[in-house]
Amino acid sequence: QVHLVESGGGLVQAGGSLRLSCAASGRTLMYAMAWFRQAPGKEREFVAGMSWAGDLISYADSAKGRFTISRDNVKKMLFLQMNNLKADDTAVYYCAERANNIVRESPVDYTSWGQGTQVTVSL
Repeated sequence: QVHLVESGGGLVQAGGSLRLSCAASGRTLMYAMAWFRQAPGKEREFVAGMSWAGDLISYADSAKGRFTISRDNVKKMLFLQMNNLKADDTAVYYCAERANNIVRESPVDYTSWGQGTQVTVSL
């Protein structure tokens, strides 16, 4: 079992940037990981995902061109650089790990989750 803890959220003005981090503890990271987000009253949605080696990367259409996912397997960290933030990006952001190395966009395919970090984008 891997334990995931997100950080880096906060309040930012529209057009600004944030870098989210996800620190893993426990066993070595071995599988695909992803960022999801959930806004009030909405379902949890996929933002970006990456295979263990970083050779497979997927972004939601809303994230393409603005967000960049990366990972450091030695330090057991996952990152999400978010630029040109919009009010619609306001949500709780979660990192998650699958039990294999295939990136999927459904939250039901992920077995380990962090507690989330709040991102609020003001106009």
